[in-house]
Amino acid sequence: MKIVVSVGGSVLARDLSPEKFKGYASALIEISKKNSVFIVTGGGRAARDYIQAARGLGADEATCDFIGIELTRLNARLLIAALGGVAYHEPPLNYKEARSAGLTGKIVVMGGVTPGQTTDAVSAVLAEYTGADLLINATSIDGVYTSDPKKNKDARKFDCMTPRQLIEIVMKTEMVAGANSPTDLLAAKIIERSNIRTIVLNGEEPQNIVDAVSGKYCGTVIEK
Repeated sequence: MKIVVSVGGSVLARDLSPEKFKGYASALIEISKKNSVFIVTGGGRAARDYIQAARGLGADEATCDFIGIELTRLNARLLIAALGGVAYHEPPLNYKEARSAGLTGKIVVMGGVTPGQTTDAVSAVLAEYTGADLLINATSIDGVYTSDPKKNKDARKFDCMTPRQLIEIVMKTEMVAGANSPTDLLAAKIIERSNIRTIVLNGEEPQNIVDAVSGKYCGTVIEK
C-alpha cells in the first residue's frame, strides 16, 4: 500500500524529546517494510510560539504562515535524522517534489507547503496527488467525536463515519474558538472529493500507527 501519515506537532515534538522521534522512526520503519510511506509533520507549540511573536511584531498572516511552515520543516528534519538512511534526505518543498522523492523507495518526510494550508490539508492533498491507499491522521485524541471530548464528557466517539459526516463535525467544531477539531475543513473536503480511506487515531503512542496499518486500530475510520 501507499500510506500518508499526518503527525501533529503537538504529538511528535511537544517536548522535543529524542525518544519520541526515535519511537516514531521505529514505527515508520516497521510499516515501510511492506508499504510506500509519506509523512507530514506539524509545527506544534514551537510554531505557535513563533507565530505569536511574529504577530506581536506586526507581521501579516501570510508571513506568520511562512514562519509556521519553517517550524514544520524543522520537525521533519528531526524525524529524518531519527530515520537515518531509510529516509529521503531532504523534506520536499511541494507535492511534486514529494512524489518524485517517493520513487526512491525511501520514507518521505515533509512539513508545510503554502500559506493558508495546515499540515492536515497538506497530508490530504499529498494522499490525493500520490494516489495513496490510506491516510492516517495521528492526533492528540483517539478518533472523531460528536463534539470536543475535552470539553464535553457526553461526546460520543465514531468507530466509522462517512466523509460527509466528518465535514459536518469539523464545521460544527471549528465554529467554536479554541475547539479541538479532528482535522481541518479543507482536509475533510479533500478526503470527501477523492474518497480517501482515512483513520484518525491517537498518535501519542507510535505503535497505534503500526496497528492501524495492520487493521488493529482503535480510532475512527472514514470512508464511503
